[in-house]
Amino acid sequence: QVQLVESGGGLVQSGGSLRLSCVVSGSTLDDYTIGWFRQGPGKDREGLSCMSTKDHITGVANPVQDRFTISRDQAKNTVYLQMANLTTDDTAVYYCTTGVEVAGGKCYWDIDSWGKGTLVIVSS
Repeated sequence: QVQLVESGGGLVQSGGSLRLSCVVSGSTLDDYTIGWFRQGPGKDREGLSCMSTKDHITGVANPVQDRFTISRDQAKNTVYLQMANLTTDDTAVYYCTTGVEVAGGKCYWDIDSWGKGTLVIVSS
């Protein structure tokens, strides 16, 4: 059974950057499409970006497409989310999941499992 472990969150000032990591174990990256989503305080889940690691096909949500970039390191079985120019609205717990598909530059979410998440707090 695949397991996902997120890390890399923390406290950052508005305008700063962070890189989140999602380590995949129990399988290889090629077997899955991996996506990042978040849930802010009092907010619904928001899908951010996804990647079919086998095909290198990615998708990203319009609100973050100019600031967030997804990538992977096959040797480390890890998918990253590079976040730039963060604002207080980006404060959330960030999760990675296999419950997503990608096509035409868009992510199609069917989130049924996720890791414990990593907390990002952006201060003003």
